[in-house]
Amino acid sequence: MHQFIEQIVERYMTRKVRTVSCEVTMDELNDLFASDDFNAYPVVDQQEVVGLVTKFDFLKCFALTLSSMVPRYDELMKRTASDVMIHEFIYVGATTKLVRVLQLMVEHRLRSIPVMDADQHLIGMIAREDIMQALRDCTRDDKRTFD
Repeated sequence: MHQFIEQIVERYMTRKVRTVSCEVTMDELNDLFASDDFNAYPVVDQQEVVGLVTKFDFLKCFALTLSSMVPRYDELMKRTASDVMIHEFIYVGATTKLVRVLQLMVEHRLRSIPVMDADQHLIGMIAREDIMQALRDCTRDDKRTFD
């Protein structure tokens, strides 16, 4: 477990990140979520990250509320990522400790977090699965010690 405390995002993040534009429709997002099985896509406009769209944001459009009538499915599927994305989102840097990432994920119930450089450019994503892999890697030696 001591090894895990020293690990940073850079070692475990996904570097090839799939992004979407502000204009991508809910219908297209639905297909992307199904084919890629990603939890979230950074939303970019002219190579700048302007938001984050998650599976939760997608599903939230279909939730029934007392104050709104339910639009037709076809109308909802024509909405765009910019209509449903999170404009203010949590991100981390490549040198952020994984223990901090884990804390953020638990505290805010996040499945993945964008990794940005000092100039606010997207350089990767860190997901729950990445943290779990780091824990496995770092505790493997601890298990051998006790066997």
